Amino acid sequence: MRRLPTICLILMLSFIMMQCNNNTGMETRDRKIVIYQVLPRLFGNTDTTQVPWGTLEENGVGKYNDFTDTALEEIRKLGVTHIWYTGVLHHALIRDYTAYGISNDDPDVVKGRAGSPYAIKDYYNVNPDMAEDPDRRMEEFEDLVSRTHKHGMKVIIDIVPNHVAREYISISNPTGVKDFGADDDTSVEYRRDNNFYYIPGERFRVPDFEEGFRPLGGEEHPLRDGEFDEYPARWTGNGARSPKPALHDWYETVKINFGVTPSGEKEFPELPVGYRNRSFREHAEFWEGKEVPGTWKKFRDIALYWLGKGVDGFRYDMAQMVPVEFWSYLNSAVKMENPDALLLSEIYVPELYRDYIELGKMDYLYDKVEMYDTLKNIVQGHGSTDNVPAIIDGLADIENHMLHFLENHDEHRIASQDFAGDPWKALPAMVVSATIGTSPVMIYFGQEVGEPALEDAGFGKAGRTTIFDYWGVPAHQRWMNNGAFDGGALSAEEKKLRSFYMGMLNFTSGSFALMGKYAGLHKLNRRVTEGYTDKHFAFLRWSDDERLLIVNNFNDASGGRFELKIPTDLIEKIGAKYGVYPLRDQLGSPKEFVLNVDESGGTVLISIDPLESFVLKF
Repeated sequence: MRRLPTICLILMLSFIMMQCNNNTGMETRDRKIVIYQVLPRLFGNTDTTQVPWGTLEENGVGKYNDFTDTALEEIRKLGVTHIWYTGVLHHALIRDYTAYGISNDDPDVVKGRAGSPYAIKDYYNVNPDMAEDPDRRMEEFEDLVSRTHKHGMKVIIDIVPNHVAREYISISNPTGVKDFGADDDTSVEYRRDNNFYYIPGERFRVPDFEEGFRPLGGEEHPLRDGEFDEYPARWTGNGARSPKPALHDWYETVKINFGVTPSGEKEFPELPVGYRNRSFREHAEFWEGKEVPGTWKKFRDIALYWLGKGVDGFRYDMAQMVPVEFWSYLNSAVKMENPDALLLSEIYVPELYRDYIELGKMDYLYDKVEMYDTLKNIVQGHGSTDNVPAIIDGLADIENHMLHFLENHDEHRIASQDFAGDPWKALPAMVVSATIGTSPVMIYFGQEVGEPALEDAGFGKAGRTTIFDYWGVPAHQRWMNNGAFDGGALSAEEKKLRSFYMGMLNFTSGSFALMGKYAGLHKLNRRVTEGYTDKHFAFLRWSDDERLLIVNNFNDASGGRFELKIPTDLIEKIGAKYGVYPLRDQLGSPKEFVLNVDESGGTVLISIDPLESFVLKF
């Protein structure tokens, strides 16, 4: 048999690797992704006034230009690879921009004064609040994308397919593009190519507002009259079908129709059997020439428009409320345009995870209802680390798709009384979140300096940093230090906390082992190791180039001393021979440990303080 020349073998191997990348549709990488979620409206705001329900003039607002080269470089130094800019799309808000051709929004259907980032008013432009010159708001955002790329990070923005603002009016549509609902037949509840669902013969009525939720806090406003002109009424964003939604419905939004009848039948092609793990290219080929609902095409064009602006990926809001076939259609189109686009979605039903990954071609899903909720319970003293191995085992086949986090805009701040009341109490949980899998880890701006979200902002309430109001983020503002972005106004404890996050996240994004293999040590040591409790959690991570032993203590009152055991089969898998191995903590502890390996396996004598974690490298 003739041998192929070396160059041919190299080309063949390169082609095979390219095909593997194309089949997954995920960016080939040997380091973990670290995502930094930030609301630009709040990020650059240095105003400390903080008047509940305050105006932009009273409370200030962050700008796209506040992400200076210095700011972006300091974010990069945290170990960040991707920035998720939340709330940049033009959403409904209460401020007069009629001089720029933008219609005013009605306070009766806007949450807060600054508005919800998830009530999109114009998918083809960005929030004018955050522009130095609202006429140039798109150029200012494009400059932000370019600056982010210059500092070696990628850009993610939101797309919200399930709903739009109650009054969607785009003044920025590309030529030939019509607004959602422009061609709808409003005489019927449902038609496949309608963008909305209707309640024929009924007029929309605003909810009955309670104290604390009254539009603009009860302030007088020319449009605040308890009415909003919508006839016929449309279904509300969360699926409520009453012409008068309840206060806690998503009354500020309208449900989008993806070709699913009110009784749940699908009026579009379904994926054939066998497409569960086919490549995005094969999914794109399947949809080529197929008749699909008009809404699908609108969102495909929106996503491709933002890719054209340099955006590197999307976070999809409430993806589980939209049929998985649409995600196959949209995500395969996105990947055909940019195979490395990062596609992250919010899904809270574990039974649907594999459908949205394998059929919907999502890259990453929130691991909220299992890992996040379990870690939060442990931090709060309600839960046990004995519950973690079952989560890991249950998601083993898709662990590389599960995003881990402890904060985001929907969840309570760690330092709030609703979570831990102390940012240090969650550090073991953060170490586990960052190191347990090969999938990305995310932090929320201000988390790294212990922001507690202490006050009601108006529509937004204490415990979560508001997404609805003009506001400041005090601990983050101290790090900003009036635009120096040097942490000069932070307390000693806040500086120490940020230093911990910086060290941990930089190790996380640079480690080979964290993209390698995993083995749990918890079940074994709970059975046989004296002093190892359900507040400890230990595991191994390794690659050909790096071996890590990770040990955590969630107990905030006591430390521990125990001889951690590693069974012989794992010692063989990680390639350790008989002998003594010094271990060095990668999180900065001066403590020294040794791994002793003999015919019975490996042992490490661990002495661990309250809330201490080690990432021990050998």
